Amino acid sequence: MKLAPLLTLVNRAFQFVIQHSDRYHIDESHALRHSLDVYHYAREIYTSELPNHPILEEQQPIIYTSAILHDMCDKKYMDESFGVNRIREYMRDYMSWEDLMMMTNIISTMSYSRVKKFGYPDWGEHQMAYHIVRESDLLAAYDVERSLIYQLAHDKYLYSESMEKTKELFESRVFRYIPDKLFFTDYSQKTAVSLHKRARETIQRISDTSFL
Repeated sequence: MKLAPLLTLVNRAFQFVIQHSDRYHIDESHALRHSLDVYHYAREIYTSELPNHPILEEQQPIIYTSAILHDMCDKKYMDESFGVNRIREYMRDYMSWEDLMMMTNIISTMSYSRVKKFGYPDWGEHQMAYHIVRESDLLAAYDVERSLIYQLAHDKYLYSESMEKTKELFESRVFRYIPDKLFFTDYSQKTAVSLHKRARETIQRISDTSFL
């Protein structure tokens, strides 16, 4: 099989996000915008870590497709195994079988809840690739509006209820990322500090109900 160039692979992955999100009613909080955000962070972390981990260059297809497709099998929207199989079927003619399997292994083991329950898996030479994608997803989670969208669109809460749920989520989870030492790379550690501060300010702003 002739492997697709990296740009073709990225194009293919984003097309899947668009089609799959529409078909299975994945709302904006986990669809295209979020995939773009995680992909952006993955590229930034990859670039910063490449000098110390040259093996990452050959792992770019795994890193970028994992970042783009990671929520296309989210159990909040579908059976995870079904979603993983759909991803494999869609991408199988564009990636080696080994890369495809590692990509879906990363996707299946990177969620915050899974890490908190089981810890980090051991993916050998792909361990840094795994952390790049995992950390990218955590950085994107500092987006307060994304959480509001999920509460409104998926859970069907009223806006006032969504604000409260979002504040609870950030206090119990997102604002714990730094003290729980979930970031290993220099880029993520530095970026998380500024994102944490901005999210605090946004939470404070949406908590101001004086305009109501």
